[in-house]
Amino acid sequence: MGNCGMIAPENPDWQPQFIMTGAVKAATTWIQAQLQANPDVYLPDPEPHFFSQSFDEGKQYYRRFFDHAPKGAIIGEKSADYLAHEKAPARIAALLPDVRLVAQLRDPVKRAYSDYKMFFRRGWVSGTPEEYLTSLDNPHPRFLQDGLYGRHLRRWLDHFPREALLLLKFEDIATNQRAVIEKVSRHIGAEPYYDEALAARKQNNSAERFLPLPMRKALAPFKSYVKPLRGNAFFEYVRSKIASEIEYPKLSPELERRLREFYRQDLEQLENILGCDLTRWREAPVTDEEGNLSKSGALRPEELYDLS
Repeated sequence: MGNCGMIAPENPDWQPQFIMTGAVKAATTWIQAQLQANPDVYLPDPEPHFFSQSFDEGKQYYRRFFDHAPKGAIIGEKSADYLAHEKAPARIAALLPDVRLVAQLRDPVKRAYSDYKMFFRRGWVSGTPEEYLTSLDNPHPRFLQDGLYGRHLRRWLDHFPREALLLLKFEDIATNQRAVIEKVSRHIGAEPYYDEALAARKQNNSAERFLPLPMRKALAPFKSYVKPLRGNAFFEYVRSKIASEIEYPKLSPELERRLREFYRQDLEQLENILGCDLTRWREAPVTDEEGNLSKSGALRPEELYDLS
């Protein structure tokens, strides 16, 4: 349901009725997959990134992402970088003033470390977390900036009414996954549909076993051809003989404390927007005394979808 194609250019019903704006590394892929299972909803598989990275390509470029949308479907898209992008809210408001918005937020410290880990396993960074999570003055300031939710949401609320924006917390999935999908579905005007089998699958889990980085880079152009083989017994057996878990540099307790302080004031602003207590995000430990990811009180989505 998610690949781009071509349809008659006069089709007037292509514009998205809802957008999932992020945040990056906050389980938005899981929500996307559940919505794609709903026969009344259409989301393209790739993230368009139109209002952030490809705006200069023009409206017709954006339209191509929705060419396969069935007539009468509730059309949407997910681009997780929209939430933190300075120009995205104004651009979206100009083209889609009545669009419904969905944002899923996650403990900003865990989000920052998760983002770093994704870059690390892809070979885009090789240094320790201290090199990237200590200051905004580093080659990848998004690690820290993307978690300043209070700042970003104020920008969105300058262009959209509060009722247009559904805000979810990562922990909501742990409490009741079905309820999250029902809430999102109602917000976008769709009949709720929950896929039990899909709920048990892992999405973007950093604890997954990966092929060695040089092999992953060599095979990258063939990713779309290999994807249908995932789950095949022989394919998975061969892959298991080569793949292994990645050992990530640890997030030290001292760096975690500095990150908690970095986000403290912004979280207070976020509490006013959400109308809920975020003490857990201000004070919750990410690591134990030895710098290992704490398992005590860990949420089930961390293990299934993480993301961590």
